[in-house]
Amino acid sequence: MNITLNNIDPVNATITLEVAQADYANEVEKSLKDLRKNANIPGFRRGMAPKSVLQQMYGKSALVDAVNKLVTNSLLDYIKEQKLNILGEPLPAEGEQEALNFNKQDDYQFTFDIALAPQMDVKLTKDDKMPYYVVQITDEMIDRQIESYKTNFGAHNLADAVAEKDIVKGFLIELDENGEAKEDGLRNDDAVLMPSFIKDEAVKATFIGAQQSAVLVFNPFKAYEGNEAEIASFLKIKKDEIERYTGDFSFEIKEISRYTPAELNQELFDKIYDPGTVTSEDAFREKIKENIAAQLNPESDYKFILDARKLLVEKAVDVQLPDAFLKRWILATNSDRTPETVENDYSRIIEDLKFHLIKEQLAKENGIQVDQDDIKEYAKRATRAQFAQYGMSNVPDDLLEKYAQEMLKKEETIHNLIDKLLEDKLIEALKAQVTLELKEVTADEFSKFFEQNKD
Repeated sequence: MNITLNNIDPVNATITLEVAQADYANEVEKSLKDLRKNANIPGFRRGMAPKSVLQQMYGKSALVDAVNKLVTNSLLDYIKEQKLNILGEPLPAEGEQEALNFNKQDDYQFTFDIALAPQMDVKLTKDDKMPYYVVQITDEMIDRQIESYKTNFGAHNLADAVAEKDIVKGFLIELDENGEAKEDGLRNDDAVLMPSFIKDEAVKATFIGAQQSAVLVFNPFKAYEGNEAEIASFLKIKKDEIERYTGDFSFEIKEISRYTPAELNQELFDKIYDPGTVTSEDAFREKIKENIAAQLNPESDYKFILDARKLLVEKAVDVQLPDAFLKRWILATNSDRTPETVENDYSRIIEDLKFHLIKEQLAKENGIQVDQDDIKEYAKRATRAQFAQYGMSNVPDDLLEKYAQEMLKKEETIHNLIDKLLEDKLIEALKAQVTLELKEVTADEFSKFFEQNKD
């Protein structure tokens, strides 16, 4: 097979493949032999049909399949061998393709349009001054985190009298119009309610302050103001049964459970951090401040790469791209797009493409790579961050290892981790190349940056 590359301009080219009969003849022969083994043709025993019959029935389809397979594989192999950095995928050339006649021709010619990635020479230097935003860690933020820790590590304890947020367990009995236990009425010896969920303030007030063994009479339908989901949940019935239970019930309190936040003491410090790491409230607050700052660092980096992207793309404004090919390729590979939507979205698509090409160039120039150890360690860091969100900062390494291994069982997760790792390494490289201007901002001010970028 003869394959030729024709460069039209720096970003557009064609590849022509000249296919001769000798290139595909063996594949067609093999295909027909395989068909003969299993072909069930009337008048012939299985596997005994003459070659001429098979040729007549399946010869053309075998030929077409063999040629298409040969052309596809040869085209991809050629692109790989020649190390062509193409954009999108090859498309059949427009206006250059001769009509093929598989009934009469033995030799064929195929021409494909390809788009070549432009040479990128975009850099950031110390002459580029870029802001790097650091969020102020306030006492209020630290206080919120402490309250979260106290709540997460609190415990349920028995109480003597009902408070609004308590969990109250009791014995529920449906009553008749005389206030007596209804014969064959609904009964539940493990009913549960929380006064805070009761909508009717008068009914709620009857529960507040009630003690164990107290018997309260109320109407659940009125108490929850017709909220079918809450009524059905409380009575443990289906929603379509609610209309049968609109009367009074008695509720005998069996247990009052109250959630009490953990105290701010050494026991709490040791649950959150390795025992002995923190030994005072001041040290605890300082440690929390460090953790909050560490959690916000990725946000600062993300803001930095957004600003860097904008600057880099601006520097690549004169880079030539194969616009006509790209628009054609987008239409060919996205059935939900129209020429109008492509035109409307093209500037954004090109900006994304330019930044992708710039990142590839910068990663190569800076020797940025990701290996298996990087991926494994990053998975552990991601797992540690997930636990930290729930106040678990001293997770054993073996548990982190276990969860990280579970993450790495998913191919999609691995690809996402690699992309994130490459971006993180690129961010660190770019931060070292520019002149960073540190700027401290409030959390609200920082959030507005992302709202602006979203717009």
